[in-house]
Amino acid sequence: MALAALRRPWVWYQTQIASHPLRTQIIMSGILWGTGDMIAQRINTSMTRRGSDFEAPEALLIHDSRQSKTVKNIPLANHDWKRTATCSFFGMGFVGPVGHFWYENLDSFVKNQLRLQPNSLQFILAKTIPDTIIFGPLHLITFFTLMGLAAGKPINKVKDDVKRDFIPTFVTEGLMWPIIQAINFRYVPVRHQLLFVNSLSLFDSAFLSWFNKEEDAPWKTKLLSLILFEKKSDDV
Repeated sequence: MALAALRRPWVWYQTQIASHPLRTQIIMSGILWGTGDMIAQRINTSMTRRGSDFEAPEALLIHDSRQSKTVKNIPLANHDWKRTATCSFFGMGFVGPVGHFWYENLDSFVKNQLRLQPNSLQFILAKTIPDTIIFGPLHLITFFTLMGLAAGKPINKVKDDVKRDFIPTFVTEGLMWPIIQAINFRYVPVRHQLLFVNSLSLFDSAFLSWFNKEEDAPWKTKLLSLILFEKKSDDV
């Protein structure tokens, strides 16, 4: 029964991606990126409450009769729906359409122009390297810029935030995404590669939303200084 319940949405998705690939990618990207931000906000709220001597007002306390104890209720009224909508818009407006054409054209270029054997090491590297150094930075810069503008920040502040956040985020994500993409390019059919990435981007969007929300946290400055110091050390 459980497998049958899971199989139906997958069959529906395959039908939609075959008949309306771009539209399907856009919708799925919007849903997954919005969901990722909701996860990020819940995590951030939990971490904030644990790290403080927060006392919930009586209106936020509910009684759990199953465990015979009173627990804190975190209402959705405190959720930043504008931020979630912005992340969902990023998924629909950038990740969905740009990702769709990126994977399709990258595959066509490597196969038809470079004429590399599919699934060979050269084939995988020829996709992973440009994905890391072209699509990755574009993806991060667009995300941080959109989030800043949607928050009503002036353009100069947005530029400063992007400069502050880009390098630490790019280095952090660079530790895992090239490996994930190598697996993606090796085993996942082209038309499902964006879905594969978006599924994992539930965690990525949660990470980026949290990273963006931290703003001028001291640990960001320390991380950036460490990265730049290591770079200077290598140049000596």
